[in-house]
Order: sequence, then C-alpha cells, then structure tokens
Amino acid sequence: MKMPKKRRDVEVVILSDIHLGTYGCHAKELLSYLKSVKPKLLILNGDIIDGWAFSKRYFPNSHMAVISELFKLMKKDTQVIYITGNHDEFLRKYTDLRMGNLFLTDKYLLELDGVKHWIFHGDVFDNTTKGGAKILAKLGGIGYDWLILINRAINFLMESMGRPKVSLSKKIKNSVKKAVAFIADFEEKAIELAIDNHYDFVICGHIHQPADRIATSENGSVHYLNSGDWIENLSYLEYNEGKWDLCFFDTKNYVEEEITEKSIDLNVEELIHPQIFAAFTEQMVPAD
Repeated sequence: MKMPKKRRDVEVVILSDIHLGTYGCHAKELLSYLKSVKPKLLILNGDIIDGWAFSKRYFPNSHMAVISELFKLMKKDTQVIYITGNHDEFLRKYTDLRMGNLFLTDKYLLELDGVKHWIFHGDVFDNTTKGGAKILAKLGGIGYDWLILINRAINFLMESMGRPKVSLSKKIKNSVKKAVAFIADFEEKAIELAIDNHYDFVICGHIHQPADRIATSENGSVHYLNSGDWIENLSYLEYNEGKWDLCFFDTKNYVEEEITEKSIDLNVEELIHPQIFAAFTEQMVPAD
C-alpha cells in the first residue's frame, strides 16, 4: 500500500493568479504542491478563479480538485485569506465576509514577527481593468489563454527534439516597450505607496512577474515581493522563521496523477456561502 507523503509545515504561503477555469492554468501541478504543504496561513492574492473566462464548457476535474484541496486545508485549521483580483472581482461585493477559516477581502495588512506587510492583488494600478478599457482587457485575456495553449504545443515539440522550452508570452512582453514600461510603472507605484505608508513589505500579484527585491527611494525603502502566477511561472511565496522565499514548482520531479470526479471530495453548494455560490454560477456562460 502506498503511504501518503507527509506534508511540510509552513507558516505562510501566498499564491496568486491561478486562473482556474482557463486553459493555461497548471491546476494539476498546483494540486501537487498544495498536497505537499500544511500552511498555518494561506493567502490567495487574487485571480484565483477566472470570472472573465468562467464557463460550464471548461472547468475540468483538476480545477475542481484544487478548490476541494483548499477546503480540505481549511478543515485542517489552515486560515485562508482570499484577496480578490480583477478576474474574480465579482466577489468584491462580499468583501470582509468571514466563513469559518475563510476570510474574503480586497487587501490585507499582516504583521509577522513585528514586521508590517501590505498585501493586495495590484489591479488598482491598472487602468486597463476599468471602464471601457475593461472590454479590451477581457478580449486580451482570451487571446492570452490561446497563446498559452499554442505555446504548450510548441514546447511539446521542442522537448521531443531535445531542445529547451520557450515562453512566447514572455518574449512578447520583453519585446513590447509598453508592456515593459507597464510592469516597471506598476512596481514603482506599489513601492512608492508602501514607503509612504511605512510598510516593511509590499506583496502583489496581477502582472505575472515573480519578484523579490529591496527598493530604495529618497523617502525610504521597502521589500517588494510578487508571487507570480500558475500560468507560466508556477511560482509562490513561503514564509518560515522570519524569512520569505520566492519559490518555483519543480516540474522535473512532478508525477501526474489521474484525477476523477470520485476522487474529488467536495460539495460546493454545501461548503460555500449561498450568496457566493450564486455569484460563481452567475459567471457561467450557458452551455449550447
């Protein structure tokens, strides 16, 4: 009989930009990671479920298994802070709702070992997620999802020929000056506000760019962290013994397991607050 692996104790884990409900989401790898840890505090920093793409047509077992595992962690006394992002903004009308070990909010102030952390998704700095530009952003999100699918097909061929993987989206971002400038501007704004408010750390998501650096200005300094994403980078943050680590899932040692409906121990309607469950179902595009 195969014995389950013992979970690692972790003080804090931060995940962002998982985008459940999209083709680009690496749900199986994330599930493998979640089953390997036992965090005291798990912070989901936005864009966990992709409300912009949420559809009855595509929400496979592996994506539902991730949600199931999150609830299992909560049952095992993991405190979960769900910070809403632009892709799951439909949950923002329930900000500051608490359900057992789950707390839903739009930003979070955390003090660890006497050190102040300001944690938020980051779309507040992105004008493309607001007003009329939001429609273009949603269309861009669909295009991004297809780009990831095409990229996976290319990488399958590259690996079969013994050549290294490539990231089309990273190449596009790095070659387009506006994209590079946006990322720099995003980080600069987050850092500036954190310094002005005398925070020691500022932790974001949104831009799918993992980061760990100390930024200094004439007004002071702050430690900037970005947890990245589970589309391209498969990155996350862990906090133990007074230290943050920016980590990346090791795909080389990943062993894929079959996920079936029977293996998913989850009745969403029983576990989720009725109003929030209604909010999720409102996002679904009716099946043809």
